[in-house]
Amino acid sequence: MQPRGLLLLLALLLLAATTEAGKAKKDKVKKDGSECQDWRWGPCVPNSKDCGLGYREGTCGDESKKLKCKIPCNWKKKFGADCKYKFESWGGCSAQTGVKTRSGVLKKALYNAQCEEIVYVSKPCASKMKSKSKAKKGKGKD
Repeated sequence: MQPRGLLLLLALLLLAATTEAGKAKKDKVKKDGSECQDWRWGPCVPNSKDCGLGYREGTCGDESKKLKCKIPCNWKKKFGADCKYKFESWGGCSAQTGVKTRSGVLKKALYNAQCEEIVYVSKPCASKMKSKSKAKKGKGKD
């Protein structure tokens, strides 16, 4: 047999072996999975404090499962980590209250979470005068 033919045969054998390995892995995943289709998931419960790694419990008929999950520590706890919103730009600063606001429309509710359709957030207005004066002081020292 020619070296080129031997390399081709070797490549085909390697391809067949990797394809079979991929099929076996897929079959294994299906065997471990559940037949149940109507899973109900609870909220992500952090292992300690109010953010970080944790778990969520799910039930479907007589079956129950626990999944690992994570709540980012900078997340808006008011909305819950399972409610994803698309926010508009911040509005102008209110002279009376000293805060600016924006709204967010529900984009996705994960794990059957109960989410509000529209949410509103506010934050204090940044003082531009202070940040500019700090920048000028820093430049003058050089």
